[in-house]
Amino acid sequence: MQPKFRRRRQLALALGIALVVLLVGTCTYVWYQRDVVAVRDYAGEGNGNIVMVRVSPGDSVDSLSTQLVEKGVVGSRRALMSAAERKEPELQAGYYPLQEEMSADKALEWLSSEDRRRGVVDIPNGLTLKDVKVVGGDNRKGIFTLISEQTCQDEHNCVSVEELEKAAGQTPPEELNIAEWALEPVKARGDDPKRIEGLISPGVHLFDPTSSAKDILASLLDTSKSEYEDTGLLSSAQAVGLSPYDMLVAASLVEREAPEGDFDKVARVILNRLHENQKLEFDSTVNYDLSEVEVATTDEDRRRPTPWNTYAKEGLPETPISSPGLQAMHAIENPADGDWLYFVTVDRNGRTVFNRDFDAHERAIEESRRNGVLDSNR
Repeated sequence: MQPKFRRRRQLALALGIALVVLLVGTCTYVWYQRDVVAVRDYAGEGNGNIVMVRVSPGDSVDSLSTQLVEKGVVGSRRALMSAAERKEPELQAGYYPLQEEMSADKALEWLSSEDRRRGVVDIPNGLTLKDVKVVGGDNRKGIFTLISEQTCQDEHNCVSVEELEKAAGQTPPEELNIAEWALEPVKARGDDPKRIEGLISPGVHLFDPTSSAKDILASLLDTSKSEYEDTGLLSSAQAVGLSPYDMLVAASLVEREAPEGDFDKVARVILNRLHENQKLEFDSTVNYDLSEVEVATTDEDRRRPTPWNTYAKEGLPETPISSPGLQAMHAIENPADGDWLYFVTVDRNGRTVFNRDFDAHERAIEESRRNGVLDSNR
């Protein structure tokens, strides 16, 4: 046999063997994927390696299946969906510390456990960044404390209030995702952590509890920016005649000063006073910088100059004094019609009297004192 033909025959034989090996390998792979991987289900609570899984609002087991399989939490989508049919879990938005190689049943059990839910902070309307001590009452937890508590439920990560304050005051505002319309006043406050007061909106926020203090704040500030702008803030600011940031500051005053049902009237009082260059003189702005607060304030406190005390300074405070809710935002964006310059709550039911005339306002104040609303033991 000629050497050339022998080489061709040997090559053909080698190719044939390679094709057989490839065919066998492909068949084996298909069988493994179809009959092993596709239905694979691990046993128990996992191998100890923590995997953080995010459940967003509206997520279902089906929408989470790819994430859970790719992160190695469960063995297969089929096992997960079969478990879901049996357990019918109720999912809540949040971050859940699961483990690699969990049984599908156990993974769903942990995903629907409130005790294992992390990275969810529910910020009430009118809350401040720092804790507040109320005279004759309990301490009111601030936003920094609520965030810290969410990160400190597990040993692997705990962001302290001090770390959050440092990040708020010392991180360049652009890196915190501060809204462009708030950049200048935020920078003007230097390294004061209160420079981001009011910029984290009320409501439920999700954040990765394993993140750094800076990244957590950047996440919350980014979502809050969109939520505030979605109220129509930018267009309303032009109509009202304030900057978007000052609209937020004014809304925070409405939030802390206005009784239920009178938000739009209080908003009008604020705008009227600003228009007439009359001091706002709100006790809430005095209280903001005090270590202990109550409804009434002392003469000494009202005389003390601060960046917020509207008894001692003209115009609005330099920052918001709380996180204003949707009702307060809508009120400053759509204030009531009226010429009022004064208002005071006169009874325990929240009835509030609005006046333009100062003598009439003084009479309303006396009524309030008689009813014990303005009483103070300080």
